[in-house]
Amino acid sequence: MSLEAARARGVQRRAVAPVLVVGAAALAATAYVGSISPYEAGHYPTCPTLALTGWYCAGCGALRAVHDLTHLDLAGAWGMNPFVVLALPVLVVTWVLWLRRAWTGEPRRWIAPAWAVWVLLGVVVGYSVARNVPALAPWLAP
Repeated sequence: MSLEAARARGVQRRAVAPVLVVGAAALAATAYVGSISPYEAGHYPTCPTLALTGWYCAGCGALRAVHDLTHLDLAGAWGMNPFVVLALPVLVVTWVLWLRRAWTGEPRRWIAPAWAVWVLLGVVVGYSVARNVPALAPWLAP
């Protein structure tokens, strides 16, 4: 193996390490939430938005949804936070694509187009508002 190839391989390994660390941290956090129930008071802090305003944010119920998913209760997870249930597969696919890019040595930086960021922001804000509308509470409130 030439020196140039060895250097390229070293750069590739360094690019994969942060991706694996993020994956391991997410897996550890998921295992923790799966083993320590958020349904029991005292294990996790209350959502600051809910505590300060009394309104549900887009993330309210996310810990319970992840806990339910780790126990293969899709209906329970959907009842706690449908946004999280829909977002988790997207996050997993994004992580796998990041790992693939790092492994193959493709350019590491990918910037989302501005419109995609604005659409995501609009969806999160719209979802936060919708889950506080009394008529939609049976379907969207945790």
